[in-house]
Amino acid sequence: MRQPALFIPHGGGPCFFMDDPAGHWTSMGDFLRALPATLPEPPRAILLVSGHWETQGFAFTSDPQPPLIYDYHGFPPETYQLRYDVPGSPGLADRAAQLLRGAGLAAAAEAGRGLDHGAFVPLKVAFPEAAVPVVEMSVDRGLDPVLHAAAGRALAPLRDEGVLIIGSGMSFHNMRGYGRAESTAPSIDFDSWLTATIALPGEARAAALAGWADAPAGRFSHPREDHLIPLMVAAGAADGPGRPIYHDLVLKTAISGYRFD
Repeated sequence: MRQPALFIPHGGGPCFFMDDPAGHWTSMGDFLRALPATLPEPPRAILLVSGHWETQGFAFTSDPQPPLIYDYHGFPPETYQLRYDVPGSPGLADRAAQLLRGAGLAAAAEAGRGLDHGAFVPLKVAFPEAAVPVVEMSVDRGLDPVLHAAAGRALAPLRDEGVLIIGSGMSFHNMRGYGRAESTAPSIDFDSWLTATIALPGEARAAALAGWADAPAGRFSHPREDHLIPLMVAAGAADGPGRPIYHDLVLKTAISGYRFD
């Protein structure tokens, strides 16, 4: 059965594996844990686009057993001992790279590169058994939304092959804005625009998303768009309207996740 394409929030660092007495990450963790039950069937593999890996062109992890990259700083020592011994899929990495090259996009499989926290942290919550093979995809360092939408279109056939495509980022990612009351209203403005835009059909949605920086509070919500760009790949992999599957105020900012069937 065809798998959806998703855009999910991955939280802050290893937030789901730390004490959280204020419950900042409770709803997001609950959302991630419930995610597998919303799929049409268990995915054959997961292709996850992380905003924490930037390359010239696109790259795909190709190790049979990818290591982890603890690319966060200042967290408790035990969070640097987290394990997620998930298998990789060299065959999927090669297939994805071929699809992109067939669309005229630069792409290659990359051996030796591990899964960063934008990949292993949310997947460890959602798929704790680590049984579904995972390939991580980079974003192109130019962060062009049109290019990433084109990459999503090229990868769309994977959905019919049982591959779950996930864009992992944050719909609001202004590190200086988190936790501040004055961030709430502009983050809601951008979130409302983003949710309305996601509901558009494919071509209209792609055109609107290309102008995200001119949306209400667009640049305030993303001073740098690395955490928004994975959304462009997920949205590009579907023609029909998308819909929200997660929404909450997290650290006084509006955060959403989306699904494309």
